Amino acid sequence: MSYFPYQGAVTDTDVINENIINGANSVITDIKWLENEINKFKRSEKRKWILIGEAYYEGNQEILERKRWVIGKGGRLEVNDNLPNNKILDNQYAKLVDQKVNYQLGKQITIETENSEYLKKLQNIFNKRFHRTLRSIGQDSLNGGIGWLYPLYDENGEFAIKRFPPHEIIPYWKDSEQTILDFAIRLYSVKEYEGNSEVVVEKVEVYSANGVEHYQWFAGHLVQNVTKTLVSYITINDGENELSMNWQRTPLIPFKFNNKEIPLIKRVKSLQDGINIMLSDFENNMQEDARNTLLVLHNYDGQDLAEFRRNLSVYGVVKVRSDAVKGGVDTLTVEVNADNYKSILSLFKKALIENGRGYDAKDDRMANNPNQLNIRAMYSEIDLDADGIETEFQASFEELLWFINVHLANTGHGDYEGEYVNIIFNRDILINEMEVVEVLNKSPYLSEETKIAQHPYVKDVQQEIQRNKKERQERINEFDGYDDHFKAINSKSGDDNDKE
Repeated sequence: MSYFPYQGAVTDTDVINENIINGANSVITDIKWLENEINKFKRSEKRKWILIGEAYYEGNQEILERKRWVIGKGGRLEVNDNLPNNKILDNQYAKLVDQKVNYQLGKQITIETENSEYLKKLQNIFNKRFHRTLRSIGQDSLNGGIGWLYPLYDENGEFAIKRFPPHEIIPYWKDSEQTILDFAIRLYSVKEYEGNSEVVVEKVEVYSANGVEHYQWFAGHLVQNVTKTLVSYITINDGENELSMNWQRTPLIPFKFNNKEIPLIKRVKSLQDGINIMLSDFENNMQEDARNTLLVLHNYDGQDLAEFRRNLSVYGVVKVRSDAVKGGVDTLTVEVNADNYKSILSLFKKALIENGRGYDAKDDRMANNPNQLNIRAMYSEIDLDADGIETEFQASFEELLWFINVHLANTGHGDYEGEYVNIIFNRDILINEMEVVEVLNKSPYLSEETKIAQHPYVKDVQQEIQRNKKERQERINEFDGYDDHFKAINSKSGDDNDKE
């Protein structure tokens, strides 16, 4: 890069002088304080739920660790490996997350601004690659309650936007509402080689307006990086001199699921576990012959109650004593009613959709009468979360646009500070297309651009507007051509009459 960031960026010298005068951010360089904060975060409930959300989305759920227990001697529970122990996983949670992400972020965002040049520059940044990153951020915010974007300049000096997983970031806010970020700690693992052996090393980075501090996490303590402790966000090398600069703000942008940063998994974990348990128990019961058919041994008792319970669980045998019956063996059949399991599973899945605020794509209303009113009713639950997410994400985009505007100004692409920008999330909703088109055609008060933006068949609004303009111009040119042709004919006819 060969530019000098003048807007929203300051040199390291300015930062150091300011810190000497005001003592700003001195707490960040307190190693002992950082170690305590990292240790607290690693043990915290917040991080635990973030990791649970990520694990459940990937299919690593509690059912996979399940064991079969029986009552042993003295009434104590003990693990029994002889019993069937099926671990059936029906990942309705991942389906719910994907449903929400696709509903909110399945389509690319639409950018509205009155400045056409600014629009082109924003579209170049918010391209398909960014859309993929934004979808990942959507997953992060649902699984962990919050996602993080990091604007930076890559090794080629190009402006880029990177994602940080939520379990790596410890944020510290300037305000009690947790809307203005002061600084943040990042804790992450990388694989390195020590000789021929691959080892996992934990790294720690502290992001602030001063730059990035680099450490290594070892045995619960921070070890300062000898080669680079404090590094600036922007480095310019013109071949002779190297100049380091920083943003005026900490370049980490939160994308929250809700203002409390509560992950989706906290709403539905017990329901997801219940679905897995019901399916696993059903298969276990279908395979347990000893439980479907119990052996009743007459006049062969003599065991204590604990042994009786254990034999019943493990062997499926019941010993009874009766003076009127001689010794022998009978059978007692126990029926497994599949309808009971189906009813419970149906209740669990319905409750998961309602508590997770999703929608049932197999809703009976869609089969019987799929009009627009029924469609909207089906989407009413998911719209509750979608509205909240959109409010949070709009504020996050406002913060991201600050960094983009600084980048554009510093690279000589124009000063767009204060320029109006509206980010539109195009929700991927099932619609009755005929009804929508009919309503648009009969709406005299809507502008053509609004009708085009709401039309179900339009993918790119600006492109469609340009196509319409081109077609209208072609029709005008064609009409003018016909008009000139008829004028020429009339003129020739008039000349012929004069000759006569």
